[in-house]
Amino acid sequence: MSQENMSQNTEVNEAATPTTGAFTLTKQDNGVAILSMDVPGESMNTLKAEFGDEISAMLDDIEQDNSIKGVVVISGKRNSFVAGADISMLAACKTAEDATTIAAGGQAVFDRIENMKATFVAAIHGPALGGGLELALACHYRVCTDAPSTQVGLPEVQLGLLPGSGGTQRLPRLIGIQQAMKMMLTGSPARAKQAKKYGIVDEVVPESVLLKVAEQFALKRKPEREAPQKGLMNKVLETTGPGRNMMFKKAREATFAKTKGNYPSPGYIIDVIETGINDGMKAGLKAEAEAFGKLVMTPESFQLRQIFFATTEMKKENGVEGVTPTKMKKVGVLGGGLMGGGIAFVTSTKAGVPVRIKDVRAEGITNAMKYSYDILNKKVKKRFIRNSEMQKQLALLTGTLDYSGYKGIDIVVEAVFEDLDLKQKMVADIEENCKETTIFASNTSSIPITQIAEKAARPENVIGLHYFSPVDKMPLAEVIAHDKTSDDVISSTVEFAKKQGKTPVVVKDGAGFYVNRILAPYMNEAANLILDGEPIEHIDKSLVKFGFPVGPVKLLDEVGIDVGTKIIPFLVEAFGERFTAPSAFDKVLSDGRKGKKNKKGFYDYEGKKPGKEVDESIYELLGLSPSSKLSEKEVAERCVLMMLNEAARCLDEGVIRNARDGDIGAIFGIGFPPFLGGPFRYMDTLGIKHVVARLNHYSTAVGDKFAPADVLVKMAESEKSFY
Repeated sequence: MSQENMSQNTEVNEAATPTTGAFTLTKQDNGVAILSMDVPGESMNTLKAEFGDEISAMLDDIEQDNSIKGVVVISGKRNSFVAGADISMLAACKTAEDATTIAAGGQAVFDRIENMKATFVAAIHGPALGGGLELALACHYRVCTDAPSTQVGLPEVQLGLLPGSGGTQRLPRLIGIQQAMKMMLTGSPARAKQAKKYGIVDEVVPESVLLKVAEQFALKRKPEREAPQKGLMNKVLETTGPGRNMMFKKAREATFAKTKGNYPSPGYIIDVIETGINDGMKAGLKAEAEAFGKLVMTPESFQLRQIFFATTEMKKENGVEGVTPTKMKKVGVLGGGLMGGGIAFVTSTKAGVPVRIKDVRAEGITNAMKYSYDILNKKVKKRFIRNSEMQKQLALLTGTLDYSGYKGIDIVVEAVFEDLDLKQKMVADIEENCKETTIFASNTSSIPITQIAEKAARPENVIGLHYFSPVDKMPLAEVIAHDKTSDDVISSTVEFAKKQGKTPVVVKDGAGFYVNRILAPYMNEAANLILDGEPIEHIDKSLVKFGFPVGPVKLLDEVGIDVGTKIIPFLVEAFGERFTAPSAFDKVLSDGRKGKKNKKGFYDYEGKKPGKEVDESIYELLGLSPSSKLSEKEVAERCVLMMLNEAARCLDEGVIRNARDGDIGAIFGIGFPPFLGGPFRYMDTLGIKHVVARLNHYSTAVGDKFAPADVLVKMAESEKSFY
C-alpha cells in the first residue's frame, strides 16, 4: 500500500504481533490497531481460503484486548489494497457444495468483522476489487486515496460468477439497489470520486494522510446508515414491494436482451439481491453462497476463468523465451489516419512515451492529434482526469511533415495505405533517417511482412504489429515475425505492445496472419448466405445469439466493405479457392458502398435509427428477394464451422504457437464468444469427432469449402483434443 513506512504518520510504541502469514497486527497507544495485509511473494494481495484461521486468530486477539477501540485495515503492498479473491482455489472444487463452502467461509469472517465491537476502517489505496471490496464493505467506514490507481468494484460477473462474500447483500444496502445492481451486472469499477458520490467510501484523501484520516475514523462510533434515496421515483422503486417487483423485472428483461441467455451469472446476481432485500440479510447470504457454488460449476464460468489465467500467463511471457526486451523510449508513427491516431494515443497515454507523428499532409497530423484530444477531453468532462493531466499527455504528441526528429527514435509504427510499394518505400526512408537499431513495425492487415521487408537493408529490424480498430478499445495486437526478424526485435515489440495496454499474440508471417485468416471464411460464408436469399438481419441476429458482439454483415459495415474485401486476393493467392469471396460483392463496391464510414453499406445510416436497419435497396442491387429458409442455429453453425476449420489449419501450420494463443486471439481480436472459451476450447467441448462430422455434412450438402482440415480428421481418428 501507499505507506512507505507505516509508522510515518503515527507513533508506534508497541511491537507488531509476529506472524508468518499474510497479516500483521500492530497495537498502538492511541487505542487504534493496524491490521496490515501483505501476501508473501505476490505483487498484489489476493484473499485465499486458508487465511480464515489466521484472520480469526487476529480477531480473537482484538476482541480480548479492551484497549483497542478501533482497527484500520490496510495493505502492506505499495500499489494495491486487495485485488480480489484468489480464483485459482476454485479449480479444486469438485462439486457446487465445495464452492459454496468457500463462499460461506468468506461470509463468516466478514460477518464477524461487521459485528466486532471495535470500529473497523478500510484504508484503500489502489484497486479494491471483488473480495477486496467485500472486505472493505464489512468494515464500518471506508477511506480511500485520490490516486488514479484507486478503484473499487465487484468484477465477478466477468468470470461468470457473483460476489460470494456478502457483496450482493452489503452493497445494495449501502448505496441503493439500482446503483449496486448496475456495478455488479457490468463489473465496471468506480474511481475514488465516483465511489464517494455513490456512498461506497466515506472520504477521499491524498495518499500522504490516508492512515492518519483512517485512524480518526477508527476512533468514531459505528455509523447508523441508510441507503441514499435519489429522488421520489427511486424511493418508490426501492422501498415499496410493487416498486421493487417492477425494478427487478425490468433488470431481468434488460439483462436477457444483452446476454441472449448465454451467461447465467447476471440472472443469479439479480435473484440473490432480490432474496436479500425481500427476506433479509441471512436469507440473502445463504442464497448468495449457494448461487456462487452453482456458478463455479457452470461451463461458462470455467471458460471465462481459463481466459483470465491465459491472459495473466501471457502478461508474464517474453516474445522469445530468454531474450530480454529493449525499452522503447521514443516512438514514431507514420500516417495520421484513424489507425495512426489510435496507435499514437495508446502509446502516449498508456505507455507514457513521446510520439512523433509523420504525415504528408498537415491535416493528417491535426486529425491524429484530435483523436487523442477527443478521448482525453471526454475523460476531463467526466472528471476521470484533471485538465493538467490531459495537457501532460497531449504534450507527448508532436507532428512533422518530413523526418525531422526521427534520428533518436527506437520504433516506428507504420499505418499507411495497404500498398506494398509504399510500405517498402517507408522501410527505406526509416533506414535512411533513423538509427541502425530502429525497429520498423508495420500495422498491415493483409500484406505478408516478408514482402514488406524484401528490399530492406536491415530486414532483421522489420516486424508486423497489427492492431484492431478502434485501437483505443480493442485489446489484441498481433506481432508478426518473418524469417529474418531478430529475436531481440520480437521480444522488444511484444513488450512495447504490452506497455500500450495490449495483449500481444506472436504469429507467423503469412497472408491474413491469424485473426483475419480465420475471419475471412466466416465472413465469406455470411456473404454466401445473403446470396442464397437469407435476410441480412436473420444472419446477424443468428450470430449475435450465438454470442458474437455484432453479426458478420454489420461487422463488414463497421470495418469498411472496401477494407474487408481488400484482404481476399492475398488469401486466395496464398491458399487457393476456398477463400474466394462471392463475385456479387463487386457490385456492392462499385455502387460506392463502403459501409458506416460513408454512410452507405448493407445497413441504412440515414433516418431515425442509423445503422440499426438493413438498407433494403441492397437486395435490389443484388437481384434478391430474401426469405429465411435456415434456422438461427444452422446459420450460425455454417459461419462458425468455417472459422473453426481455418483455426485448426493455422495451428497445424504453426501460424500460432499454441491453442491458447489461438483462443485469446479470436476472443480479443474478433469477439469470439468468451463463454465458449475460443475456437479451440469450443472444438474440445463439442468433441473433434462431432466437428468433423458436421463439416462432412456441409461438405456434401453445400460444397467442398467445408472439407475438414486434415489435422482435424487425424485428431478425430486418434480421439485427441487441443487441451
